[in-house]
Amino acid sequence: MIYWELFIAFFIPGIVGYGGGPASIPLIEHEVVNRFGWMTTQEFGEMLALGNALPGPIATKMAGYIGFEVAGVPGSLVAIFATIAPSLAAMLLLMKILLKYKDHPRVEQMTSFIRAPIAVLLGVLAFQFFFTSWDDSGVVHTAILVGASLLLLEKFKIHPVFVIVGALVYGAVMLS
Repeated sequence: MIYWELFIAFFIPGIVGYGGGPASIPLIEHEVVNRFGWMTTQEFGEMLALGNALPGPIATKMAGYIGFEVAGVPGSLVAIFATIAPSLAAMLLLMKILLKYKDHPRVEQMTSFIRAPIAVLLGVLAFQFFFTSWDDSGVVHTAILVGASLLLLEKFKIHPVFVIVGALVYGAVMLS
């Protein structure tokens, strides 16, 4: 029964909490504090403050913590699933619609129109990262990272994940 209650407590805010985690917080508080009484308002506030201090989506962090406090690891898994289930269902539905109409001329035209702005935005972001690195880390380190990344990606066809991890290790060792 507790797993069903956890599911309901996080599924309902996930469905009606349009706008993401911040819009869902009052709904989650109502379920957790008022409806089921798993926490006091003060405990909820402290958990919310801690959750905001950590990286990542706030609703899933809150679900994981509350689910664990109420029913251990299985409770945590149920609460997290209930939090992401509405978005997951919507994404699957939209993907089904997209796949159905992907070859339609208007969809192809919309896709072609959006490619250029996305490429420009990614290019601007890359230049901003480059110049930030140039200013913060210096010319030598930036040149080493850019040169090594280009060489590993283009010449040796190393997977980007490994190049990113290598750059993180380089930064941790050389720039700390």
